[in-house]
Amino acid sequence: MYKPAEKAAWKGRTDVQDGEMGMRWHQVIHLLDLSRDIPEGEGGVAILGFCCDEGVRRNQGRVGASAAPAALRQIMGSFADHLPEGTELYGCGDVFCPNQKLEEAQAQLGRKIHQLLSRGYKPVVLGGGHETAYGHFLGIQKSLPPGKTLGIINFDAHFDLRSYAQQSSSGTPFLQIAHELQKTEQSFHYLCLGIQEYGNTRKLFQTANELGTTFVTAQEMMDPASSSAQTKLQDFLATVDHVFLTIDLDVFAAAFAPGVSAPNAMGITPYLAQPLLQTIVTSGKLFSAEVVELNPTVDQDNRTARLAASLIYQMVQHWR
Repeated sequence: MYKPAEKAAWKGRTDVQDGEMGMRWHQVIHLLDLSRDIPEGEGGVAILGFCCDEGVRRNQGRVGASAAPAALRQIMGSFADHLPEGTELYGCGDVFCPNQKLEEAQAQLGRKIHQLLSRGYKPVVLGGGHETAYGHFLGIQKSLPPGKTLGIINFDAHFDLRSYAQQSSSGTPFLQIAHELQKTEQSFHYLCLGIQEYGNTRKLFQTANELGTTFVTAQEMMDPASSSAQTKLQDFLATVDHVFLTIDLDVFAAAFAPGVSAPNAMGITPYLAQPLLQTIVTSGKLFSAEVVELNPTVDQDNRTARLAASLIYQMVQHWR
């Protein structure tokens, strides 16, 4: 929820001599208190943090992602204000995960997402581990217009379709989502971009195929002669009405994103992801988005945080 510290979190360079022409995000962002009724959003972009790495801990990863929202705000606060005309920016505070109660935190995140979507905002969630995705989905599911089809696009080295029979984690969210959709006889439309064969067992590939998952491997994406990623993305967008976009930073090569739970030596570059991201955010179908798996405790010179913040900047600038 919103805390007084939210205002202090949004800070950055101030160029007083340049007046309105020198404004930055920390000067133009509006703060929302989600513990109260909020005004109509009118398409404003609402930034909400999910301070949680319990899913990463359960998945035997490197914890530290709970610090990501603060690290991202620190960078985004100094972004120059080039917001498109009519686009407003809102800060919505954080959802926390006290006492390792992941499921309660995910439910709380879902309620906040539903609140924002129902009032006309465009949410961007700052994770958190990839357990963020399931809580985020719970809010989207309640907010999706009747009869409309949801597509999930995941930039990720991993399918995150692990079994949650023992417990849920950062590796299970999309199997959880698939089963939630099955309960109401809805289709599971899932596209993964950047999959690494060595990071996913044969069982995970089998599960992905059984669920009808569309995917493009990192190797395909890096082949200069291949256009399969853009082709599969365009085909996927044509089959759905709304898109839930989730970006796991471990899809990127460790040279660009060292600050993640599972660094990726052979990941994709941001330059491969950018045109695909552009296609998604300008499609008119983007419903809600998130960037996850930033771990500031193992980042180097804020490289991963700066990459994540830049991706969010691109979303905000071009979301239609």
